[in-house]
This record gives sequence, structure tokens and C-alpha cells, in this order.
Amino acid sequence: MGGGRPKQLLSLGGTTILQRSVAAFDRCGRVDEIVLVVPVELAADSAVASTPDGTPMRVVPGGVRRQDSVARGFDASSPASEIIVVHDAARPLCSTELIIRTLEAASRYGAAIAALGAHDTVKQRAPDDGRFVGRTLSRESIVLAQTPQAFQREVLAQAIALGRRGVEATDEATLAERAGHRVAFVEGEPDNIKITTERDLTVARRLLGGATPTGRVGVGYDLHRLVEGRPLVLGGIRIPHDRGLAGHSDADAVCHAVADAILGAAAAGDIGHHFPDTDPRWKGASSIDLLRAVADLVRSSGFLVVNLDVVIVAEHPRIGPHTGRMREAVASAVGIAPEAVSLKGKTNEGVDAVGRGEAIATHAVAMLREI
Repeated sequence: MGGGRPKQLLSLGGTTILQRSVAAFDRCGRVDEIVLVVPVELAADSAVASTPDGTPMRVVPGGVRRQDSVARGFDASSPASEIIVVHDAARPLCSTELIIRTLEAASRYGAAIAALGAHDTVKQRAPDDGRFVGRTLSRESIVLAQTPQAFQREVLAQAIALGRRGVEATDEATLAERAGHRVAFVEGEPDNIKITTERDLTVARRLLGGATPTGRVGVGYDLHRLVEGRPLVLGGIRIPHDRGLAGHSDADAVCHAVADAILGAAAAGDIGHHFPDTDPRWKGASSIDLLRAVADLVRSSGFLVVNLDVVIVAEHPRIGPHTGRMREAVASAVGIAPEAVSLKGKTNEGVDAVGRGEAIATHAVAMLREI
């Protein structure tokens, strides 16, 4: 759901999903150390998460499967640890009280998991045809497992050893069961949701008191001189004119201003940083393609473009007849409907280089929302 970015790094209430999950354990007085298991490419990122309350934390690269990652986290934990807790980084609303309840149950019974009872009638699919009900299960006997899951160190060591011998499982409690250990239940929390889809993220934001994602606004500006021997390209379309805009790429001032507005809203630099005019790769490049790349970049950072407002300041040619096609091209590049793009032309009333017809300037405002 995060595009090119792990969902745990998406924004939730002013921080990341991952940081909220880490913070729950950082502020729990029963936790002596945290081992954060992350994708290999994030293992060297010192800013991926922090522990403001001072709990020692180390970051280690994960494995291919969940159980491989947990095994690596276990290997990195202190040998003096008596109880080890496994928690999904995608469950950022876990309370300190739930962590303590799970720890205490594991200390008493050897292994414990947070779980919720099923409130709906539970149906099992027919084994021969999953479109039909096979049988109805007693909901009193069904629970929905959450994390945290806590284990005495030796219990988890035996569970992980089974996994290393090739036993597959979707959580460590299953491996502990197969190793012959009884796993106790503690009452989970309805708010302790696992964020898997965009809808889950919306629910989490509402639970934190934010019914809508935070909006981000950016402003962009660009100006290019008009010169002979160049086609005039604005908003991704070619406009008939006796001169075109000078620049390293196709000098599309509309796309450049919009790109800077989008990057500004995401606090992600500017177009010159990402596509420098000293780089021969961008010589003569289509700016609509650059704009598409900028939209992809901010999407991977956890933002989507909501709408754009663009003003083109040009004495000649007249912009009005071309705004419809430009809106469609720009909207397609950033992934929004043309109705979400406002594009209008103005003159400079004969004032300065733009007013004398020597240049064209563009102003743009972009609004982004968190994914």
C-alpha cells in the first residue's frame, strides 16, 4: 500500500507507523531493550526510528519470511533476556497495559498472546468449493490473534529452532505450540489494529482523533526566456508560436512550476536537485515525464497529489484556447482527474520582460495528502 516505500514508514499522526510501534515499547518500564528488524535496505538508516525515553535499541536486517526475521531479531537480543516479546511494526496503537499483561502471562505460563474473541458468526469454506459454506464453527471457541506475543526465552528458542528446520508458520505462537508448549491468551484490544490497507490507515487516523489525513501545500514558480528556433511546450503540449522557451530540457515552465510545488509540499527538495541542468540525461527531456517522476517520488514518500492551481503569465500567445489539453496532460502525469487541475492564463500588462513578450512565467500551488 505504500508504493515504493514500506507501509511502516507512512505517516500516522505526525510520525511514522513504525515510530509509534517502537514508542509503545520505549515508554514501557518493563522493557529493557528493543531489537528492530527491518528490510535490509533500511538497516543502515539511523533515522528509521528512535527511542526518546532512552530504551537501548539496535537495528538488524530481516529475512525473507516473517519467521526468518524474528529469528534474526532473537539472535541479536541480549542472552540475559528472560522474556522476549514479538510485535508487528504495523500495529502502532498497542497500549503499554497490553504489553504488560502479555509479559506477565508469559512469565507465568511460558508463552502468551494478545487475542480478541470473535463476535461474528464464523463460517468455514467448503474444502471442495470455496464459494460455499463448509460448516459453521462455534464462535465461542474462536479467537483472533494479535501481537504482542511474549515468550520465555527458552520457549521462543525452541520455537525458532523448529522454524529453522523448515516448519512453516504465520506466527511464533504456532511454532511454540508445535514445539509442545501451551500458549495462554490475554485479552487484546480492538484499537490494536494491524495496518494492511489504506482503509486500515484511515481507521487508525480516526482512532488518533484525526478524521482526515494532514494536508500539505507547496508553491512553485518558473520563468524561461522566449527564443527563436525552439518549439513552445507548456503543460505537456506543443503550442503554435514563433518562438519557444530556452532551457536544458524542453523548458516547459508549467511542468517545472508544478513539479516544484509538489516537491515543496512534500519537503522533498526542488526540481533542480532531482534533475540538474548539468546532467546530460535531461538535455531535451520531456518535462511531462519529469513531472510524472516527481509524482512517483512523493508517492513513495507517502503523499498523493490532491489538486493543483496554476497561473501562466504570458503576453503572447493566448493561453485560454489550450488550457483544456494542458489540464488533461498535467492531470494524467500526476495521477488526478482533470477537474482537480485549475489552469489559467494572465498577461503582465506590458510590464517587465514578461510584459514585453520576452519570457513566460508560471506560478503553481499544489495540495498533497498523506497516503
